[in-house]
Amino acid sequence: MASDPTTPAGWRGRLEQRLGGLADYNYRHPWLALAIALALSVLGVFFARGLSLDANLVSLLPQSFQSVKDLQELEERFGGLGWVAVVGEGADPEALRRFADDLAPQLEALPDIRFVESKRPGPFLQEHALYFLSLEDLLQVEQRIDARLTYEKQRANPLYVPLVDEPVPSLDFSDLEAKYGAGSVRRLSGPTGGEYYLDPVARRVVLLAKPEGISADLDFSKRVVGEVEKLLAAQDLSKYGPDFHTAITGTFQKKLDQQKQIGRDIAVSSAVAGVLLLIYLLLHFRSALAVAVVLAPVGMGLAWTYGLVGVAYGRVNLLTGFLGAILGGLGIEHGIHLLGRYLYLRGQKWQAEAATREAFTHTGSAALTSALVAALTFFLLGTSHFRAFREFGVIAGFGMLLMVLAYVLVLPAVLGLAAKLGWKPGPGATKHQRSPLGRLLVRLHRPLTVVSMVVIALLVANVGRVRFNYNFGSLADQHLPSFVLDRQVTQLIGYSQSPLVMLPHSPAEESAVVEELHANQARLGEHSTVDFIASLDTLVPRDQVKKQEVLRRLQTLLEDVPEGQLDAQQREQLAELRQATRAEPFTLEQLPASMRRPFTDLSGQSHFVLVYPRVSLDDGQGIRALARELRQVKTPSGGPVAVAGEPMVLADILNMVTRESPFILIGSLVAVLLAMWVTLGSLRLALLCLTPTVVSLFALVGLMPLLNVQFNYLNILVIPVLIGTTVDAGVHLLTQLVSPESDFVSVYSETGRAITGGLLTSALGFGALFLADHPGLNSIGTLANLGFGVNLLVMLVAFPALLLLLSERRRRKRLQQQAHARDEALPPPARPSDAPSAS
Repeated sequence: MASDPTTPAGWRGRLEQRLGGLADYNYRHPWLALAIALALSVLGVFFARGLSLDANLVSLLPQSFQSVKDLQELEERFGGLGWVAVVGEGADPEALRRFADDLAPQLEALPDIRFVESKRPGPFLQEHALYFLSLEDLLQVEQRIDARLTYEKQRANPLYVPLVDEPVPSLDFSDLEAKYGAGSVRRLSGPTGGEYYLDPVARRVVLLAKPEGISADLDFSKRVVGEVEKLLAAQDLSKYGPDFHTAITGTFQKKLDQQKQIGRDIAVSSAVAGVLLLIYLLLHFRSALAVAVVLAPVGMGLAWTYGLVGVAYGRVNLLTGFLGAILGGLGIEHGIHLLGRYLYLRGQKWQAEAATREAFTHTGSAALTSALVAALTFFLLGTSHFRAFREFGVIAGFGMLLMVLAYVLVLPAVLGLAAKLGWKPGPGATKHQRSPLGRLLVRLHRPLTVVSMVVIALLVANVGRVRFNYNFGSLADQHLPSFVLDRQVTQLIGYSQSPLVMLPHSPAEESAVVEELHANQARLGEHSTVDFIASLDTLVPRDQVKKQEVLRRLQTLLEDVPEGQLDAQQREQLAELRQATRAEPFTLEQLPASMRRPFTDLSGQSHFVLVYPRVSLDDGQGIRALARELRQVKTPSGGPVAVAGEPMVLADILNMVTRESPFILIGSLVAVLLAMWVTLGSLRLALLCLTPTVVSLFALVGLMPLLNVQFNYLNILVIPVLIGTTVDAGVHLLTQLVSPESDFVSVYSETGRAITGGLLTSALGFGALFLADHPGLNSIGTLANLGFGVNLLVMLVAFPALLLLLSERRRRKRLQQQAHARDEALPPPARPSDAPSAS
């Protein structure tokens, strides 16, 4: 077959000819091509069969990050953070206490449980409360009581005549209560000081079981929660009341519930996306066989891609789990362009083999260019330290290339096999209609260009109002039963169940860390992100012998208080105070086990400092401030102190995403421009192809504040994805229009329909995330589809109108130049000469 005169010269021309030649070969040898494709698909399915979902945030960071290293140290020394919280509900307080007493030893006997907290340390702390005052404050208490007793004795003496009107010495200790009320002793005692974790109003009691392992290990989480569920199922709950029931929450249960939800989201959303794509293709091609021809390469390309994932990673994460639906939508876009071009040529009376070769020579070249550009963008996303982004970028990049390979290998073979079996596309599939929108654009391109520019300018002016959502809570389904119950349990306990753990290596370091934390709290005041600090150093007060001497004097003073002059409440307070003055000093070994165990590691050492945050763990900005405050703490030698906890991981994720995003976005644009310059062979053409993508992105960002859509640390990846996946529309349109013989309405009718179909199928692929219950994934689907919608309007209206205007100006300028050249080529007109006068 003679070479096409529209084929460009140079390496691009050779690439197009080789693509056409490869497609022609596969068309003529369909069984060989399909056998190779099927063999690769079988291998892909084999390697992908063991893929599992890993939705753990910690594993999304590189091992070199400090927060990950600190968590690893915590796991080695402490066994991890978090609880399995068993909740009993629907009974009177006495029955709830019996349930807690009955279940606690059984829970503690489970093989994967270290210990169980069923009672607060309140009674012990209340009995020894005065020891936790500083010696100076204790002496202040003695002075106030002594002054009041002296005052009362004087007033009771009838011979005493005051010379001046003396104020009554105050027994108001609210200043001391305020000073120590926020401390670890008061907070660990609980809001009511009760012995159990019990809420009589809500008819609820809580037992906290500390597992041996960590919640990030999902296999362990399933095992330990399964053990607790089995134990609860074996209980006779009827003896606690007819309405009594149990539930499980806490870190481990919440991890499992999130994992189940994401797995369910992947299955349901991918299935629905597949059905919607199938329905759209049937409407687009009006042929079941044409739909099968498009889907066959997509299915095989996905099998190859996930086989590669199985070999390289062995699991999918929060984002890559949805890549099947996303890549399916992006891959079908190539099929719409390639098969659409083939059917158009068949409608123009081309023979099947020639139409196949021609479709892959030009449209296939555009598809390969767009796939390379998209893959490059994805690979740039793969340079992120954030594993969710990195794996998404790498897998999507290779997936795009494998999709094109699948189409080059499979689509011509399927067309060749169909031709051998006598299939001919019907008139409904090959009928070519001139688009009324194309004719409208030709007539109204000037006003449409002006209106488009005004609208885009207004949206670009609104770009500065877009915001980043730092609320982690908005990226998780807070309505899951375990999440709702966990908030209720936290309120009942009175403080966060997820403290951060600082890991000094000696008693001296522990004391220094506690002192510096308290100093930072005092310095920052209300701006401190720390609620309270707890360590064994704070739970075994100093100077107990000296404090005991003061308590003995207080005990003597309180014996002289006349109870007859007190009301019932005052007498009760007096009895408690007398009891507190009789308390003996205590050592670390005498602390209740429930107080010692949270500070003891797997080897029995106890150099830990628990930091309970004041900020919500959903508040991203608050978490970043918390991380900064804690990382300022140093050891006496000036070295850093390991700080372990999920908030530190979340802070590192936010810092990394905000730091890397500008470089990835700018790098994506530059890389795409360079790649298109090289593949298209023209900087001007590359800039024109990239224009609708850049305009669409600015318009999208300007539109977001109007629709109350915000960026977050997950959906920010949509921007480089849009750069890579929308640029091909401009490539397909402009590569068809570069020919001098091209008719705008005809090209627009064919290519515009394919562009619409390609963007709609891409939107349907990302639209699968609309059905996700996980809010973070849902936000990705929302932003992606908004971006595809804006790009569709730009590609179908604004960009073609601008091209027509530029084309008209070029044509007018060319005509003026031609007219000017003709004028210069003509000889100058003869000047009339003066006639000689008659003689």
